[in-house]
Amino acid sequence: MTASDSAPRLAWSTPPAALAATAVGGVVLIGAAVLTGDAPSRLLVGLAALLLLGLTALGLRQRPRLTIVPGADPALIVRGLFGPVEYPREKILRARVVGFRRLGRKVPNLELDVDHRGDERLLIFGRWDLGTHPQDVLDAMIEQGLVRE
Repeated sequence: MTASDSAPRLAWSTPPAALAATAVGGVVLIGAAVLTGDAPSRLLVGLAALLLLGLTALGLRQRPRLTIVPGADPALIVRGLFGPVEYPREKILRARVVGFRRLGRKVPNLELDVDHRGDERLLIFGRWDLGTHPQDVLDAMIEQGLVRE
């Protein structure tokens, strides 16, 4: 184990393999839309292809989704569709992992209440956004001093 292996992970994003799978799926669906015989099928399959390719583009645009900037004044950088937004410790009002029922099972999500330019904003991140269990991200935020337990 090297020193870099023991360093805490400070950036999270959608796994590259998941984005590659959505891109391949979109390309395959484009091929299916071109080869299909009737117009309604072509439209529906083409829309599904565009949605998958749009999901891929969004995932690539938002990489890395969350980044912790360590130091004396740690900050959290959240990348969205319109670019990164930095939240220093005092702008993070609350952070917690909440489980929601989805398709018969409990799915954990990281909830962040932040002060965004004077307005309170709720940010929710799931495993797709983070590429890991949301509790791991919350633990790193606590360890870096961004939030209290």
